[in-house]
Amino acid sequence: MFASPRSATVWLIAIATLVRLVWAYELDALNDEAYHWQFVRQPALSYFDHPPMTGWIATASIAACGGWVHPLSLRLGFVLLFAGSCAVLFRWTSRWFGPAAGFWAVVGLTLSHYYTAFGGILAVPDSPLLFFALFTFWQLSEAAGCDAVGRAPLRLGRWLLVGLGLGCAMLSKYHAVLIPLSVVLYAIITPSRRRLLGSPGPWIACLVAAAVFSPVLIWNSEHEWASFKFQGGRATEGGGPLIHEGPTKWLFGPMLFLLPWFWFWMVLALVARLRRFRALDGIDRLIVVLSVVPLAFFFVTSCLSPTALPHWALIGYIPLFPLAGDIWARQRQRRMVWFKPMVAFWVVAEAALLLGIIAHAKTGIVPIPAGAVDESRQFSGWPSVAAQLDQRGLLNEPDAFLFTNHWETSGQLAFAVRNRLPVACYHSFDARGFAFWSKPTDYVGRTGFMVVIDEASEAETLRQFEGYFERMTVAAEFPMTRDNGRFFRRVKVYRCENQRIPYPFDFTGRK
Repeated sequence: MFASPRSATVWLIAIATLVRLVWAYELDALNDEAYHWQFVRQPALSYFDHPPMTGWIATASIAACGGWVHPLSLRLGFVLLFAGSCAVLFRWTSRWFGPAAGFWAVVGLTLSHYYTAFGGILAVPDSPLLFFALFTFWQLSEAAGCDAVGRAPLRLGRWLLVGLGLGCAMLSKYHAVLIPLSVVLYAIITPSRRRLLGSPGPWIACLVAAAVFSPVLIWNSEHEWASFKFQGGRATEGGGPLIHEGPTKWLFGPMLFLLPWFWFWMVLALVARLRRFRALDGIDRLIVVLSVVPLAFFFVTSCLSPTALPHWALIGYIPLFPLAGDIWARQRQRRMVWFKPMVAFWVVAEAALLLGIIAHAKTGIVPIPAGAVDESRQFSGWPSVAAQLDQRGLLNEPDAFLFTNHWETSGQLAFAVRNRLPVACYHSFDARGFAFWSKPTDYVGRTGFMVVIDEASEAETLRQFEGYFERMTVAAEFPMTRDNGRFFRRVKVYRCENQRIPYPFDFTGRK
C-alpha cells in the first residue's frame, strides 16, 4: 500500500496527529493540566513540583493560538511534540534495526494507551520527557559508537547533542537524571566502552546538560532546594520495604498504561536479551541498560514509598519500543497468520478506549458503582461551575478572590474561570505552586469565595476556616454537570467576608 516504511510512518504520524487534535479539543482539562496553566500565568525559572519545560511549551502553544485559552490551545504544542517523538523513534529504530522495525515501533508507541490518550497529548511533563529522552537515546547510541567494533571513535558533535537532549529532558522531568547514571553503568560493564569514562565527550555532554538545566538549579538555590526536597521526599517517604502495594503498582501499572499486549512484547524482548546479556554488545546492550536502571530504581522507590505513582516507571519502557518494533517487523516479514488480526485488534481496542473515555466524560454513560473511583471526575464539569459562578455575579465582585482547600481543585477553578478573580489554595502544608504565586498577606481584609466540591461536613469546613474571617455564609449551591447537563457532583460556595489574619499556606522557605 505504501512505497516504503518511511512513507507509511509519515502517514501514520499525520493521521494520529489529527486524531489527537480532535481528542485535545473535545476533552476538558485534567487536574494536572489546569494546574499547569498557572505555569503560563506565573512565568519563572522553575516551579515547586516540576521543572519549567511544561510551562514553556504551554506558553508557546497559547501564544501560537493568539492568546486563546482552551484545552486545545493548551495542548497544541504537546500534540505536535508527540509527532516529533514518533519521528525521532523512527529515525533511531531505523538506524539500528531497519526502517520496517522503525515503522512498527511507531505503531506501538502511537497505540500504547498512555501515550495515545495522556502522555502524548496532554499538557503534562511526560510528553516533553518522551521526546527529549528519545532524542538523547538516539544521539547517545551514535556518540557511544554502538556501531563500532573495539575502540569507538570520538564523536564530539554527537556528545554536544547528547548534552542538549539530556538537559532538555531534565528540564521536562527529574526522572531524566537516570539517563546519565545508565550511561555510566553501561560504560563500566562494557569492556569495549570503558574508555568513554576517560574521554572528553561524555564530560562535555554533562557540562552542556548542566548549563541547560541551570534555570532549575538557580530557582532551587533561591528557594532552599524546595523542589528537590519535595520530589525526593515523594520517592522515599513511608515505612519499611515491601509493606504496601507499591511493587504491585510498579508491575501492573505500566501493564495497564501501555496495554497488556504491548507490555508483553516489550518485556519479552527485554527478558530475551537479559538471558544472554554477556554476549550482547552495541545497541542491544545499551538499550537493556537504559531500560533496567530506571526500572530497578522505581521498583526500589515503590517499595519505600506508598505515594510512588505507577507511571513513573514508564521511562524504563521507552527504550524498549525499538526492540518490540524489531519483533513485529520480523513477524510481519514471516507473514504470521495471526499478525494482521493482532494489529487490527490493537487499533480497534484503542479506538474503543478513546471513544469510551470521551463518551463517559461528556455524558456519564458508564455506570460506576457507588464508592468506586471515577477518574472522569477530574476532567468533567468544571465549565459548568464557571458558568454558575458567572451567572450569580460572583466573578464580578471587586477585590474578591476564590479559594479551595486542595491544589487540584484550585487549579481547575482557576482554569475554568480563566483567572477573572485571583485563585488561592488554602492548604496549610500542601498548596504546591500556589504557595509561591501569592502571599498569605495578599488576602487579608478581602472577601473570599470558598468553593467546596462534594462537601461531607459543613460544620467541619466552617470550623477549619471561620477563625480567619469575620463572617462565613452560603453564597450559592448548585450541581456540577457534564456536557449533557447530567448532575454528578455537588458544589457549595461560601462567602467569607473580611479575612482577619493570613491563612498559613505559605512556603516556609520564602525570604
